[in-house]
Amino acid sequence: MGELAEPKKKQQEKKKKSKVVKRYWEGTQDKDLGTAAPEPKKSKEDGDPLAEPASKPARKRKKKKKKKMEPSGEPTGALKKRFISGKTDPFPGPAPVPMKNIKKFDRGKKPELVSNRRLKHELKTLESKMELAQTQAARFDVLLPEDAGFLEGDDGEDTCTIQQEDIVEAVDITSGSKHFNLFLKQFGPYRLNYTRNGRHLLLGGRRGHVAALDWNSKQLTCEMNVMESVNDVRWLHTENMFAVAQKKWLYIYDNLGVELHCVKKFNDVLRMEFLPYHFLLATCSATGFLQYLDISVGKEIAAICTKSGRLDVMAQNPYNAVVHLGHHNGTVSLWSPNLKEPLVKMLCHRGPVRSLAIDKTGTYMATAGLDRKVNVYDIRSYRPLHSYLVPGGAGHLTFSQSQLLAAGCGNVVQVYKDIHLKPPEQPYMTYALRQGVHGLQFCPYEDVLGIGHGEGFTSMLVPGAGEANFDALESNPFQSKKQRQEWEVKALLEKVQPELITLDPKKLGEVDFLTMQQKHQEKVERLGYDPLAKEKFVPKHKKKGRSSTGNLLKRKKKVAHEEQRVQIRKTVQEKAQKETHWQQSEKSATPGRKSTLDRFQK
Repeated sequence: MGELAEPKKKQQEKKKKSKVVKRYWEGTQDKDLGTAAPEPKKSKEDGDPLAEPASKPARKRKKKKKKKMEPSGEPTGALKKRFISGKTDPFPGPAPVPMKNIKKFDRGKKPELVSNRRLKHELKTLESKMELAQTQAARFDVLLPEDAGFLEGDDGEDTCTIQQEDIVEAVDITSGSKHFNLFLKQFGPYRLNYTRNGRHLLLGGRRGHVAALDWNSKQLTCEMNVMESVNDVRWLHTENMFAVAQKKWLYIYDNLGVELHCVKKFNDVLRMEFLPYHFLLATCSATGFLQYLDISVGKEIAAICTKSGRLDVMAQNPYNAVVHLGHHNGTVSLWSPNLKEPLVKMLCHRGPVRSLAIDKTGTYMATAGLDRKVNVYDIRSYRPLHSYLVPGGAGHLTFSQSQLLAAGCGNVVQVYKDIHLKPPEQPYMTYALRQGVHGLQFCPYEDVLGIGHGEGFTSMLVPGAGEANFDALESNPFQSKKQRQEWEVKALLEKVQPELITLDPKKLGEVDFLTMQQKHQEKVERLGYDPLAKEKFVPKHKKKGRSSTGNLLKRKKKVAHEEQRVQIRKTVQEKAQKETHWQQSEKSATPGRKSTLDRFQK
């Protein structure tokens, strides 16, 4: 029995060993190399039915079954996305976007039906891309980090009574440091200008003092005295160059105060405006000339005699780069460097125009005159929206990025809110100075209003004045030196030509449909002859004396008579049609005998 039991135990142990699965680290190792020796593959010829064949036949790929999807784009049933807990997603698909946000980024009407198939397909793909960009812009609009906020008073408290010291105490230290005063009594009054990104400030005193500084860090870039009167100062495309309108000529300086150019063609300049996308410096002078200087090539593009006398009121429309000029006869004229005459002339005041300003959208224009009125116009229709009386009149106007209007009335600065929607009952904020205001400008992307006056410069805090979020590719307040250099090169490559300055920039993208007559004229100019012109009759040469001079004349007369007959027939038919039409009109006009059946006629 013991002998029989031993082989049974051995068989059970063999079965257990066969059940154990070998791991990759439990393979047989070669003693010499210390690596797992690959087992030889057995073929079917050796007698192993489970062994792989010597040469494998090509396997057919199995088609993957498509997942059933719901109309919302999510898989159905068990294929739905599940969390680790095993629950299904209660909010499948992307988050919905409100239609109000989508309309904010609307890019105009869809194109009309087109008969051409290829063009129709291209327009359809372009339309789908625009819709995708619109929804994405509306979706990411929520992620903008900053939000604009205005000053709100307590119950029964007017915001115009709140002092700057109260605002400085309420805000943080960084924002409170933006309110400061520069006491410069010796060389005032001062004109000022901020860069497009709002980082640097340029000051110009009437008695020759010019200074450029980083007003956030209060770091002085350059300071000098030009030893003659300064009428206006203006930054150019970057903070490395600025223009100064001095007593005689126009000067260009760099950020270190080194004189780069003295443009003697531009004399007696009173006001300046820089067009950033065209690299043009527009100036108006005491002699009544409007001149354009291309700073990229250093050439005078246009010199227009306005025939309106001394020009000291000037503003530019950022939407279409059209320059607005105010005149002593109460009119405001719109100018382009392509024409010697104004594009539009508007009668805005009964007396001379003292100041004007245009908002960043190029839709609304505010003007102030000697009649002590401030008028707001819609430039799209050139119609007045509101008009209100300001005690003492406004000598300086400027719009902020959030459409707040600041008016300098003597030595008081008044800021108005929503002036394009309704006439204001009272100002949003006020600030009193010791001497009269000489220059006003809101700092871009900051709640700050710069005021130039007789005693120097004042930085006033105006909550809600600046744009809360900036586009770093357009104007970056925190750009480095390398970024500024790259942006300058790109801006010069994408420079807009001055010939494209028009009242409506949208017309530049429209299709110019040529008439058949214009196409025919272009074809004649291109070929040098008219292909549709009727050639003169040249008789064919015949033999046996039939091409003598007399026979040729007879044949020419015969063809000429045939052409005359065709023309005579046309004129006779036209005359007959006119006579019949005249007779019918006479019959309907002259009353005749009426029968009882005439009333049943239609």
